[in-house]
Amino acid sequence: MAEEIVATAAAAKKRSLWDSLRWIPSSTDEIIDSEKRLLSLVKIPYHQERVNIGSGPPGSKTRWFRSADVPRFINTVTFDSNEGAPTLVMVHGYGASQGFFFRNFQELSKYFRVIAIDQLGWGGSSRPDFTCKSTEETESWFIDSFEQWRKEKNLSNFILLGHSFGGYVASKYALKHPEHVKHLVLVGPAGFSAETEMSEQLIRFRATWKGAILNHLWESNFTPQRIVRGLGPWGMDLVRRYTSNRFSLASIGDAMTEEESRLLTEYAYHTLAAKASGELCLKYIFSFGAFARLPLLHHASEWKVPTTFIYGTQDWMNYQGAQEARKQMKVPCEIIRVPQAGHFVFIDNPSGFHSALLYGCRKFVSSNQVNESFPEGLASV
Repeated sequence: MAEEIVATAAAAKKRSLWDSLRWIPSSTDEIIDSEKRLLSLVKIPYHQERVNIGSGPPGSKTRWFRSADVPRFINTVTFDSNEGAPTLVMVHGYGASQGFFFRNFQELSKYFRVIAIDQLGWGGSSRPDFTCKSTEETESWFIDSFEQWRKEKNLSNFILLGHSFGGYVASKYALKHPEHVKHLVLVGPAGFSAETEMSEQLIRFRATWKGAILNHLWESNFTPQRIVRGLGPWGMDLVRRYTSNRFSLASIGDAMTEEESRLLTEYAYHTLAAKASGELCLKYIFSFGAFARLPLLHHASEWKVPTTFIYGTQDWMNYQGAQEARKQMKVPCEIIRVPQAGHFVFIDNPSGFHSALLYGCRKFVSSNQVNESFPEGLASV
């Protein structure tokens, strides 16, 4: 009996060691499957599709793959609403995918036809080789692929929401194609500040040997995703620690449940560990410290679409950049801050985020559905 127990324990230890060393694979199929599990938390029906965007716009220097025979797709989920409801298109940020909006889809679908996408090279969308070599070419990669997706979906006159890097892409898209966007919602957007606005603290850090190493890694396009891939079987644990600490244990606002944390971890891991593609935009769009190489602030006077900015009160993105841009804009612009929320305001404080978004879009939502007075608890700056 004792020998059997020892043998069983040894076998279990051997299996445990093997399991810990086994690489956790990722692929588009794994991403889509984990997306379905995450979105099972949303208790309303939705439609998932992969929209064919072709090989790139005619005459464009930006091609999305080398072989014209290989189709490329944008992963898209749609939550329908009441007939006549305005369309809200949601664009995720760097290192994320559309599934990060899982806490928002159900509530927002009461007011909007909600469509969320994975940008080209991210999430469950196609991941072609990233061959861009300049900021302008990199911007075209995202803007032109989004425009091709819009054409395939036959969309126009929609509300465009972008978070973080997605806010940068949404802004650049609205500057180039304002005729299709009736309102712009920028959630903790990146790209409004230039490197010349770097804080003294960051300037001093960049002058240290640690700062020099990190700056070199940045300019070498060493992305956070490479760390996840490089850790192999321990990559999942790293992602689990991050999601648990950021959204549960040390949550700023509405902490995630154990099930939410588990499903988001699995989803985030597969989106991060899959083939590198869109993530390689980092060094071309931003310099070290997340300062835009072609800042949006420099284009504020060209703004043609009314805009609502939404920030968490503890967002590391600086809302003063939006305030400076507003001074130059010739269109209506509001800046709203949501309490008990950081950069992922829509996860940290979903109800506050929904109130801010509905207030910003009050002209497009029935007055019977929303109160047009400024929501209590939020701050207008």
